[in-house]
Amino acid sequence: MTWEVGFVLGLTLVAVVLFVTEKFSTDVVAVLVMIALLVSGILTPAEGFNGFANPATITVGAMFVLSAGLFRAGAVNFLGRALRRLARRSSTLMLLVMMLGVGVLSFFLNNTATVAILIPVTMVVAQRVSTSPSKLLMPLSFASMFGGMCTVLGTSTNILASSMAQTAGLEPFGMFEFSKLGLIFFAVGVIYMMTVGRKIIPEHRTAGDLTQTFGLGDYLTELQLHEESPLVGQSLASAPLLEEFDIEVLQIIRGKDTLRPTARTELHKHDLLRIKGDLRTINELKERAQATLGMHMKWQDSDLESKDSKLVEAIVGPGSPLTGRSLVESNPRKNYGVSVLAIRHHGALTHGELQNIKLMSGDTLLIEVPDSRIAHLIQQRVFLLASSAGIPRFDGAKAAKGLVIIVSVVVSAAFGWLSIASAAATGALLIVLSRCISMEEAYTAIEWNVLFLLAGMLALSVAMEKTGTSAMLAQGIIDVFGTMGPVALVAAFFGVTMVLTAVMSNQATVALLIPVAITTAYSLDANPRTFMFAVMFAASSSFMTPVGYQTNTMIYGPGQYRFKDFIRVGTPLTLIFWVLGTLLIPWFWPLYG
Repeated sequence: MTWEVGFVLGLTLVAVVLFVTEKFSTDVVAVLVMIALLVSGILTPAEGFNGFANPATITVGAMFVLSAGLFRAGAVNFLGRALRRLARRSSTLMLLVMMLGVGVLSFFLNNTATVAILIPVTMVVAQRVSTSPSKLLMPLSFASMFGGMCTVLGTSTNILASSMAQTAGLEPFGMFEFSKLGLIFFAVGVIYMMTVGRKIIPEHRTAGDLTQTFGLGDYLTELQLHEESPLVGQSLASAPLLEEFDIEVLQIIRGKDTLRPTARTELHKHDLLRIKGDLRTINELKERAQATLGMHMKWQDSDLESKDSKLVEAIVGPGSPLTGRSLVESNPRKNYGVSVLAIRHHGALTHGELQNIKLMSGDTLLIEVPDSRIAHLIQQRVFLLASSAGIPRFDGAKAAKGLVIIVSVVVSAAFGWLSIASAAATGALLIVLSRCISMEEAYTAIEWNVLFLLAGMLALSVAMEKTGTSAMLAQGIIDVFGTMGPVALVAAFFGVTMVLTAVMSNQATVALLIPVAITTAYSLDANPRTFMFAVMFAASSSFMTPVGYQTNTMIYGPGQYRFKDFIRVGTPLTLIFWVLGTLLIPWFWPLYG
């Protein structure tokens, strides 16, 4: 073993550990890997940075723009209306149509973006038909993954693998080359969720106000200021008692007016403060502030809303500027005008001492936000809003233009008139030129962390090929599984990919395993596509955990799921896909001949 092989193996192991432990974000880990390969001299700058110009990176970025152009025009609002109508007739039919609709959208649109725009639609449907959102959000996520398996544009992993195949001297994948097996997975997945899955998905969340859903009632009360109160005449920012007791003033009722306070709001005598805090300290505050507690009441959302603000459930989505930062660091009240009342972090609900919680993708927050700031929050991708406020208004002209452009991209790539990268990039430009979205919105729509992850992992892929690391790993796999027959190798690649994807990024998993799959095939004089499709389909079969796939992470919080829920529902489905993949992949893409 040369030192280069040892270095690449060690670096790969470190990367996997960092991905699994989430010590750093995935894009940071990928960049660390890329820089380490450059500094070590294993890759030249041209090789190391080539991932940024790779067709896969360009295509994925362009698809983010195309998806945003269509969704921001409200082009999928029809699905929400159809689901509401169907739910009144049959919840079973509604669930089936939802899964089919989401799956078909995910054929050609980024499935992460598809789920992001359909979460608020699903939440509204659940509320209006008195169905637990938990029963709908997991099928929503899984269906987007089923659909993503059917075309090369369905997921970023498919796009990445196609580009890597071309780099290795193979034919790039056709637009619908995935479809012959992808449609079988889609059908089997839908049947499983409609029969077994829907029965074992728990109802963690019931219909009700957000104050009830987030258990906020025990942390709210009213405080009436006396004339002699030391708080009278002070602004909220300069009132030491409020800071000492970690009290947040949500509203001030002054006469007939209900005020949404700011740091500069001055307190007057007889003000009625609606506050959030630990009730164990509120009695002490009452005495020191010379105030009177209001009457006990059953709080509802309307009690904390005003004519120009509302309570909203907000999800920290992929690419949010809040990811990895605490409220102290991001200061959402100052920067975005929102008050955070509660946080559901890693499945645990927290009401007090929120300021130091490091937010992660999938966390849900109960926020109070002015109506005037909602559009900005959505446009800047600060939050995904799990309510009707997060559903874009329908613009027929923009939706029609966006649909024509996306159909043109698919047709031109499918018939080989343009490469997939060229078609996607042209489509993204047309989306901007047609004014479906602005250039600023296009930049915002791109999940730059995904592009940096792809670029960094492509550098590692090049290093594995260049140093012979992939050849060594391929020989090891052949030594262990080769005596069991080639089908066992297909099962091994499918199984290893599923395990890795359950605990780390699916893009990183594909970038690591595709070079090994290609080298293994060449060592056996077999068809590289057989092993490559095993890796790709398995990378989109991450049903067992909420962290293995972005769409699962996104629905984890609003569905109030627990980790074991994904294990319970996803494990049987994963095993079914493993068996199907092992048997059918060699049939559709024969190993020999």
